[in-house]
Amino acid sequence: MTDRIQQGGLQIAAVLHQLLERDIAPGTGVTPARFWQGLESLVTALGPRNRELLHIRDDLQAKIDDWHLANPGPDYDRHAYKAFLQDIGYLLPEGPDFQISTTGVDEEVAVLAGPQLVVPVMNARYALNAANARWGSLYDALYGTDVIPDAGGAQRAGAYNPVRGNKVIAYAKNFLDSHCPLAAGSHAEATAYAVVSGALQTTLRNGTASALREPGQLCGYNGA
Repeated sequence: MTDRIQQGGLQIAAVLHQLLERDIAPGTGVTPARFWQGLESLVTALGPRNRELLHIRDDLQAKIDDWHLANPGPDYDRHAYKAFLQDIGYLLPEGPDFQISTTGVDEEVAVLAGPQLVVPVMNARYALNAANARWGSLYDALYGTDVIPDAGGAQRAGAYNPVRGNKVIAYAKNFLDSHCPLAAGSHAEATAYAVVSGALQTTLRNGTASALREPGQLCGYNGA
């Protein structure tokens, strides 16, 4: 049985108690005693509600299990299933439109559009996946999903498929022309991009340079 250390009304696993007291709390400005007192207050206040919610979850899961036992197979009535989930309170009616008014949120989350993945920061691979999900390559996203059809020799499976790659590039160039058009020419004709005096400069295949039709669309870049 795991050794326990009595801390107020809590019994803390010895290894966790040691981790907090020796490694986590020092240097934070929060004393271990204050942390344990705060934790005990939270457990006391929220413990009953947490147990209530766990009971509700078990009850819902039991009802869902019973429904699937009574309606086996992949061809069950989807509309009847949705009505059942609404009836037991698993699905709630859609509420009115609302706005989030939270303040103090980093610009990368509050302003920039992108998927939000919450991952444990101590797992480097998970953290990398989260960064890629938000700032990943458009080419990667197009190549690996069904945005680009597999027809015409553009299959995703196996090693890199140049047929699919060319379709990805064409799709991306067209996407840029539609959403970030150049003042002259097309992204399909671009051979190089550079930032000159804070503005995007695109070198075209004929040797001329072009800028964005709307210069303000350049929101940021890496490098000088």
